[in-house]
Amino acid sequence: MKSDAGAGEPADAERVVAGDGKFGRYGGQYVPEALMPAIEELTDAYERYVLNNEDGFVDEFRRRIRDFGGRPTPLQRADRLSERYDTEVYLKREDLLHGGAHKLNNALGQVLLAKYMGKERIIAETGAGQHGTATAMAAAHLDMPCEVYMGERDINRQRPNVFRMKINGSEVTPVTTGRGTLKEAISETMRDWATNVEDTHYVIGSVVGPHPFPSMVRDFQAVISEEAREQTIERTGGLPDSVVACAGGGSNTMGTFHNFVDDGDVDLFAVEAGGSSLAVDEEEGVAPNSASLSTGSEGVLHGARTKLLQDHDGQIVESHSVSSGLDYAGVGPELAYLVDEGRVTPVNVDDDAAIEGFHRLSQEEGIIPALESAHALAYLHEHNGELGEVTVVNVSGRGDKDLESAIEETTKRDIPNAPDMSMFEGGL
Repeated sequence: MKSDAGAGEPADAERVVAGDGKFGRYGGQYVPEALMPAIEELTDAYERYVLNNEDGFVDEFRRRIRDFGGRPTPLQRADRLSERYDTEVYLKREDLLHGGAHKLNNALGQVLLAKYMGKERIIAETGAGQHGTATAMAAAHLDMPCEVYMGERDINRQRPNVFRMKINGSEVTPVTTGRGTLKEAISETMRDWATNVEDTHYVIGSVVGPHPFPSMVRDFQAVISEEAREQTIERTGGLPDSVVACAGGGSNTMGTFHNFVDDGDVDLFAVEAGGSSLAVDEEEGVAPNSASLSTGSEGVLHGARTKLLQDHDGQIVESHSVSSGLDYAGVGPELAYLVDEGRVTPVNVDDDAAIEGFHRLSQEEGIIPALESAHALAYLHEHNGELGEVTVVNVSGRGDKDLESAIEETTKRDIPNAPDMSMFEGGL
């Protein structure tokens, strides 16, 4: 456990980002000219409403995320895991936020911002469906029409979330290009936005894309670390030794890390999807992982310079993860910067370990985690002896959405801690 000296002061939000949205050499605004008016309008709105609380925007957001979203979420001591690992393990329970994941923090903030900007329509992309679900809920709550773009492959993997979006009144549009995953969904949503910039706001789901999205999404998600920091001090008398969060695009990662970044004694671990291998199949143009921070190289994707999975010719390759929400070939520019600076440690676990982590938390703590969160729990299991006396792990979402995938992935693997799966293999 770290000393609480100076522990009451959160990190400085202006620590890195400059006026042009750069985190070191990462970030920026690499977008078509047709999108620049919308980007400039959004940047102005971000600075006025989010940073300067014009017209009481932040006050209203805080009220709505409390009353509609259910914040603050608890910091729970994981009793059985703490006993197993002979250390203090605390779980930040973002799975208990309305909708079942951290995604509502950002979605509600951006839909509310769109109303303040006078926009009439919401669009969004989604991978695992949690961001689409959160945006659909926020749009229904704030009486805004909403269209969500989702890869065809992800639609088939995440049918319950597709239904949740539709019952909230949102239109779900399948994206059939490429592998039909998150990368293609983002590209299609950006095309829509470029065509309808005057009346439409694009609610990006992670800390990716052109400035101001990486900073703005981080600011909405930073409520996670704001609470976790205060709660850890209250529960333990000091700061944690380590904070662990899964990393896809990086919204829950940056939200979990942000208010700890300036606490140099707190180690920050971003757990990526190692998939089945960290190699890249250049011939097929596929990486059997989503470990951009661990194995990626510098490039531009979706409006920002960052770390990407690409081949030697600079072509972006298709990513893979057992978890739809981590299946993305890039990562947020601030997270890439913090890794280069040595402040965040990128690590990864493979698909098998993630599935084991999914079952372990379910059995030992009665919490069914999202497959994304299961990656963080798997890293805790494999490296608990290296994390210090007090570790905070963000449970970024609940696993209801992943039950069909978990059944499928478990039945085709020899997972030692899985329940008997025979009844699912051929039916009763």
